[in-house]
Parts: sequence; structure tokens; C-alpha cells
Amino acid sequence: MASLPIRSDSSALSHPEQQYLDLMRQVWTRGSERIDRTGVGTRSVMGAVLRFSLADGAMPLVTTKRVYWKTATRELLWFLTGSTNIRPLVLQGVKIWNEWPHARYVRETGDALALEDFVARIAEDADFAAKWGDLGPVYGKQWVDWPTYVPLGDGRFERGPGINQVSEVVRSLRENPGSRRHIIEGWNVAELDTMALPPCHKTYQFHVGGQESGNPRLNCVLYQRSCDVALGLPFNLWSAALLTRMLAQQTDLEPGELVWMGGDTHLYLNHAHLIEEQLRREPRGYPRLELLRRPPTMFDYEIGDFAVHDYAPHPPIQAPVAV
Repeated sequence: MASLPIRSDSSALSHPEQQYLDLMRQVWTRGSERIDRTGVGTRSVMGAVLRFSLADGAMPLVTTKRVYWKTATRELLWFLTGSTNIRPLVLQGVKIWNEWPHARYVRETGDALALEDFVARIAEDADFAAKWGDLGPVYGKQWVDWPTYVPLGDGRFERGPGINQVSEVVRSLRENPGSRRHIIEGWNVAELDTMALPPCHKTYQFHVGGQESGNPRLNCVLYQRSCDVALGLPFNLWSAALLTRMLAQQTDLEPGELVWMGGDTHLYLNHAHLIEEQLRREPRGYPRLELLRRPPTMFDYEIGDFAVHDYAPHPPIQAPVAV
């Protein structure tokens, strides 16, 4: 393994992104090597914490490689629709979920259709997309339509009305800000086996602080059971901070702090080139997010409602996704 640089620049050490780079270095140099579900292999640590202020528009948008924040934003907005089919993402040019339904298609049909041809069919053929583009009850389904069941009285149950956890959090933040139950949960044990991928960023808990000073602010803790530090975490940090900013706007709160907590926190062994290159780079600037309007509800935001300022990142670093 190539030696990794040691930072001595005091400005880099004080930059909020430095904690992300330190975590990457820790996992790569001290993590346990493990055989994982994908067969690729990882270096992994258990338990990590990062903290980022969201005050004054600040966002944990990684600068040591370009992060496509609009792609991550489109994914978050897709979650909020409750959709579980990749077609709406494909039609927007978002590729991050394509590999999972493609792998299922190849496995179940025996047709070795190339990924790009599969994605083209998803875009062109709504019937094909309905059959092969679905991911099962992943994130958005649990967020806005958590299933309930009503007893029929003879030992059988029928499907009841779904629970919109996002709407419930908005309501509880407005009506009972001191509650300890402002939670959006994705880990529905009964439905894990029918999901293309069980939720990695699984539990969001929100907290209102600063009421005693007359300046209430919204904080978020995200617990992530499984985290790919190189490819996934930059998206996860952006999305959690964005969700917090949107909730704060909808509930007339100031943005506070994002606390990210990782369970199995890992790097893939085939990402060495990415890791070593990124750890040679210094953070650049302090990206800020501006919300350009206040939509009527959490479910009415559009990609044009968000503007990022002062983002001049290093170039992107390509690496394969483990499926």
C-alpha cells in the first residue's frame, strides 16, 4: 500500500471536511480486512461519529473530489415521492440505483443484457420498467407509506392506511418540538427480504435546541448501519443535511447541527486509487446552500429550489460500485 500523506497545514486541519478525510485514513490504515456480501472485500471499523454545523447555509459537501450534489438531491426528492422504481431517476439521468435491478434481470432471465442497454429499455418502455425497474419497498416507501395492517377478526389481516413518517415529523416538530420521537425509520424488518438493498442510512432523529434563547434550531442525528466511506458517505452527508434544511424551513426553525453515526464503516479494497489520491488533496472553500423558495409542503420541492455557492472542488475520482 502506498504511503499516505501527513497533513501539517493548520488551515486544512481546521476545515470541517478534515474529519471526513481523517475517517477515511483511519479506516484504510487501521480497519479490519473482511470478506463482505459483495465478495470485493473491505477494510472496516465499527462505530464512527462526524459533526457538521449547518448554520449560515453551511453544508457538508465534500470538496476533495467533485460530488454531484444535484444527483443526490434528485435521489432525495425521489425518496419523498415514495417511488420504488428507478424509471423516474433514469429519465433524469440519475444512475446510482441502476445496477441492482439490472443484476436481478440478468439473474432471473438469463439474458446477459448490457447495463446501458437495460437502462435504455427502462427509459423507453414503461411496461418493461414496471416489471424490471422496481427495487421493492426501499427508502421512500418506508418514509412516506410505512405499511399498517388491520385485523379482520378471524386471524386474518388486511392492509391498512400507510404511515407518512415525514409528514408526522413535520407535525410533531411544529406541535411538540421538545419530543424525543421525531424519527424517520427505514428498517422495516418484515420487508427487508423484498428490498433490492436494505436501508444503509436507516434512522434519522431530529432534535430542537435553543428554545430557551428564543433561537430554536433543528439538529439531526443520522445512524447509518453500513457505510461506504469513499462513494456513499459524501452523498449521505449531503442528503441528510439537505433533508434537515428542508425540515427546518418547513417548521420555521434555524438549521443547527448534523451528527452522523456509522456502524460498519468501510472502504472497498478495489478503491485504493481513489483513497490515496483523495487523501493527498486539501479541502477547498466552504460550500453553502441557498433555498430559493419555500414550497407549500416537504413534498413540493423541485431541483430548481436549491442553489450551491462557493463550491470549487477538486476533480472527480471514478471507482466501481460494489453490488
